Amino acid sequence: MGETMTRRLAVVCARGGSKGVKGKNLRELAGKPLIAHTLAQAAASGMFDAIAVSSDSDAILDAGRAHGASHVVKRPDEMASDNAAKVPAIRHCAMTVEQETGWQFDTIVDLDCTAPLRNLDDIRGAIALLEQSGCANVVSAMPSRRSPYFNLVELDARGRVRLSKPLESPIVRRQDAPKCFDLNASVFAWCRRALFSDHNVVLGEDTLLFQMPEERSIDIDTELDFRFVEFMMSTKEDPHG
Repeated sequence: MGETMTRRLAVVCARGGSKGVKGKNLRELAGKPLIAHTLAQAAASGMFDAIAVSSDSDAILDAGRAHGASHVVKRPDEMASDNAAKVPAIRHCAMTVEQETGWQFDTIVDLDCTAPLRNLDDIRGAIALLEQSGCANVVSAMPSRRSPYFNLVELDARGRVRLSKPLESPIVRRQDAPKCFDLNASVFAWCRRALFSDHNVVLGEDTLLFQMPEERSIDIDTELDFRFVEFMMSTKEDPHG
């Protein structure tokens, strides 16, 4: 008997509103709207049976069609507010595409369009980790510059500085602290059973981490982020590789 085919869906979520960088999902980066770079990466990876854009904005959905999305899904208003969780929007998008295609996707991957510095190996590697391990989901992250055990602090009720996560035996060198990672909003991959559960959180008991380097881990949230990504894109020979 032949091998069972694994169907995969890429979801690119992009709301119309943006607080940090106005209109960032359609803002031009290296000659294309920001969202176009992630759509190009999804297609070039060769990993997906369908590529979908989820948005509350008709302009973003139009850009999705123009730049290679096989499906565009209008997001309900209640899933597009500033306070809305992202997982329900991904689930809604996946369910809509399944209804349109008649397919059932085994692997659903969210590629955030605000993280265009990822490369194809990052996408393929996160998917391989998910499917080979049999875990619920995979999140991408980079080694953290700050550590809650050493130099990440909080203020207590009296306004005094305290380490976020003090150890019983304090350390004097950052290198001796337990390893910590920053989620970089680049690649989130779920197996079907996990995404279609009732949980709306990204990190669970069966989540694995796919590590990426800092130079591919910038998530555009401010004007400074955007300018830095513009510079990094200008130095890459292949912006989608």
